[in-house]
Amino acid sequence: MAKDAIVSDDLAKKFATEKDTPYLRWVRNEGLDIISAHYVRNLRTVELKDWARRGGKGIYINHEASRTSNDCYVCEIAPGKKLEPQRQLFEEMILVLDGRGSTSVWNDAGQKITFEWKAGALFAIPLNTWHQHFNGSGSEPARFVSVTNAPPVVNLYEDIDFVFNTAHDFKTRFAGEPDYFSAKGEQKGLLLETNFVPDAVNLPLISAKERGAGGGHIRFNMAKGSMNSHISQFPIGTYKKGHCHGPGAHVIILSGEGYSLMWPEGDEPKRYDWEVGTMIVPPNMWFHQHFNTGNTPARYLAFKHEVVSIRNAQGVPKAWISRRIGGDQIDYADEQQVVRDLFSSELAKNGLTPRMDEAYKQELETLPPKVA
Repeated sequence: MAKDAIVSDDLAKKFATEKDTPYLRWVRNEGLDIISAHYVRNLRTVELKDWARRGGKGIYINHEASRTSNDCYVCEIAPGKKLEPQRQLFEEMILVLDGRGSTSVWNDAGQKITFEWKAGALFAIPLNTWHQHFNGSGSEPARFVSVTNAPPVVNLYEDIDFVFNTAHDFKTRFAGEPDYFSAKGEQKGLLLETNFVPDAVNLPLISAKERGAGGGHIRFNMAKGSMNSHISQFPIGTYKKGHCHGPGAHVIILSGEGYSLMWPEGDEPKRYDWEVGTMIVPPNMWFHQHFNTGNTPARYLAFKHEVVSIRNAQGVPKAWISRRIGGDQIDYADEQQVVRDLFSSELAKNGLTPRMDEAYKQELETLPPKVA
C-alpha cells in the first residue's frame, strides 16, 4: 500500500493491451489530450484543444485511480457561440467555472426547457436527454468542468453510436417538467435532492462536526443519477480531518486558499497548494487532508461516483468514521505532530494563528479508546 508497486517492463508488457480500453480509444478519436495527473493547479487556465465534434475546446482529466469509474473534462465555449447538441447514455454533472450562458434540454417526446447559468452554477444533465450549451456573452468565453461516468458505459458497450445515438426517453429521469431546473430541492439530512444550484460558492450548508473544525457540509443527488457530489467548507485557521476512500473523487476549490496533504499509508505526506479553480483527485485509498491558510472560509466541491463511498452496515461512509473503530478517518488526536507544525508555519506567513483548540477539545469528549 505504501508504494505504487512498480514492476519490471517485462511484466508490464504482458498486461499492456488490457490498459488500453474502448474509453481511452474514444477520447483519442475525439482529438483531445488526457491529463493523467491527480493535481491540476487551475481548471480555469488549463490549456485546451479544439474539439471539432462539440464545436468548442476541451481537455480530459482522467487519473489512473479513477479511469474505470468516472472521468472529468473541461470545456470552453467561444464568445457568442454554442456547442453542438448531444445526448448520451451516461450521467453528467457540471460546474460553471467562468462566464454566463444557458442550456436547453429536451427529449424525443418534444418536451424542451431552457435555463440560464453563470459562474458558480452546478447542475446535472438528465440521462440520455438531448442538450445544448450556449455562451451568453459576445465578448467573453464560458468555461465549465464536467464529471461523468462515461468510462464504464463506453467500456461496457464498446459501441459509440449506441452510447450517443440511442432514442429512448427515461421518463422517470426527465419528462419535460417546467420547473426541472428551478433550483428547488428537498433536504433529507445532509442530502439535497435538486437538479440546479445557481451559486455553489454561497449555498448555505449544514453543520458537520464529524469532519472536524466546525465545518459545514451538504450532499447532492441530481437528476436522479447514480453519481453524487458534496460541498464542504471550513473556517479560517482550521483544517479537516485526514481520511481515505475509494477512487474517483474530483475535489475542486470554490473559495479560499490553502493546501492539501496526500499520501498512501506508510508514506510521508506530499503537499499540494491550492487556490480557486484547483482540482485534486485522491488516488484509491490515499489519505488526504485539507488546510485553510487564507483570510476567508475555504470551500470545495467534490464530484464523485458512488464507488468512492465505502460504507459500513448502517450506510455511513467509512471516511466519516474514526480509524479507532474500524473507519477510514484519522482523529486529530492521532495525527502526526508535523501536520500541526506545518499548519502553524503556513498560517504565520499570512499573519494568522491556528483556531483549532476548540476542535481538539470537542473531539476528546467523544473520542473512542485507542486500540492497541
